[in-house]
Amino acid sequence: MVHTERAALIEDLAGLDDEQWRRPSLCDGWTVHDVVAHLVDTARTTRLGFVAGLARARFDFDRQNARGVERERAASPAETLERLRQVASRTSTPPAPLDSRLVEEVVHGEDIRRPLGLIRAYPPQAVVRGLRLQLRTPASFGGAKELTSRVRLAATDAEVSVGEGPEVRGPALSLLLAVSGRRTALGELDGPGLSALASPTGPAA
Repeated sequence: MVHTERAALIEDLAGLDDEQWRRPSLCDGWTVHDVVAHLVDTARTTRLGFVAGLARARFDFDRQNARGVERERAASPAETLERLRQVASRTSTPPAPLDSRLVEEVVHGEDIRRPLGLIRAYPPQAVVRGLRLQLRTPASFGGAKELTSRVRLAATDAEVSVGEGPEVRGPALSLLLAVSGRRTALGELDGPGLSALASPTGPAA
């Protein structure tokens, strides 16, 4: 499924012009080009390499990610896209559950596609597995486990209902994006728990 998502993104990226590559993504401070460089970096990451890189970044995840983008962002979009092609079939992974690779590809895929007006029908299983992982992963590791003690998240297009408290309903993809800090997805959700999900104490971007 990860390889399928990488291949689909490569196909979408192949038709972009220079202005589209420079467009701001849903990742704060990153352009489309930056997010693609990040995906190259994470595709290359091994368990040992991740730990070593985190130590060099003095255990600052943001600094580690920024260094990865700087390392893999080539002089031109065409070069960066070629790097993504070269790593698309890799199976290496950092020391995290394998479903974290689905979160990476789907969420960052939307970080790129939404600002560009591109639409992808993601395989439901990939979205659901990514959503379930985010809802059992603590916020300190990029998830939203703590959120499930305040609201119940229910997908309207999949058999997913997790958490306690007032309900938030919507498509599984929108729930995945919202619990991953993408506030643009909040408008696609409804229910009495939406204000709690949208509060400053909700998931961090």
